[in-house]
Amino acid sequence: MTVESGTEAPEVAKQRVLLVTGMLGAGKTTALRVLEDLGWEIIDNFPIRLLKGLIETSPGDGPGAPLAIGFDSRTRGFDPQRIIRQVQALGKSGTIELTTLFLDCSGRELERRYNETRRRHPLASDAPVSTGIRAERELLTPLRRWADILLDTTDFTSNDLQRTIREQFASSAPNELTVTVSSFGFSRGMPPVADLVFDMRFLNNPHWDADLRPMTGQDLPVGEYIRKDPAFEEAFTRIRDLVLLLLPRYAAQGKAYAHIAFGCTGGRHRSVFVAEQLVAALRQNGFSPTLLHRNLGSRAADLLEGGLRREG
Repeated sequence: MTVESGTEAPEVAKQRVLLVTGMLGAGKTTALRVLEDLGWEIIDNFPIRLLKGLIETSPGDGPGAPLAIGFDSRTRGFDPQRIIRQVQALGKSGTIELTTLFLDCSGRELERRYNETRRRHPLASDAPVSTGIRAERELLTPLRRWADILLDTTDFTSNDLQRTIREQFASSAPNELTVTVSSFGFSRGMPPVADLVFDMRFLNNPHWDADLRPMTGQDLPVGEYIRKDPAFEEAFTRIRDLVLLLLPRYAAQGKAYAHIAFGCTGGRHRSVFVAEQLVAALRQNGFSPTLLHRNLGSRAADLLEGGLRREG
């Protein structure tokens, strides 16, 4: 029996680990939240001396979700030089892909943030916050020099930091915007919590047509009735174009969910029809929205619809 030499062993998938550290107030918590939205498993304020036991993967298990571990000068047993040695040793194991992200910020901006939040710097004790910031910067200098990625957040807004983290690490997770379109009746309770709410009560109401009253906005005769309203075509076109403008911008800003709600009086005719039309338009433009009708199954009631019939 002969064994062929030259056959390469399959490459073992590595566990992806990101160590997130830096100056207190520079944005570690925000960065970790974004990573969590991107599908990373998050652990904050983790004692780094326990890192080996945490990330070791037994043979055959394979890597799990990418892991982001946050730590800073408040973490128990914090020793930058020891952390560097420990991480370097782990990196030689061949089972993990380890990266370190250091978040920095100018002392003046950190001082402003501390004063704004009225928080006490952990290293300042009874001294001014600037004293704590200087002590922390000196302590963290070895980690800052050693880190793979250095991100200065001095001039960043929270949105800037979120966008930068997504651009750097989003390749590991689905980042499609989840879009929901819904209909509801104003007379049947408060509007749902939504990013955009459109009131369709300016359109002629099919409820006051005896033949259409038992139907809903999903029925063709109701849709034809609504389309005949002189205001419908222009209003729907403007709403559709606005939504198509905003959704990509929502996604670019890192928004994970967008909810567009349409309301009418009872939630059975006008709002249902317009919601259905918008969903069709969104699908034609590459989106995959979820459609919800809150009051579609409600009973038609003249009292809820406002009493007197609107002529038109």
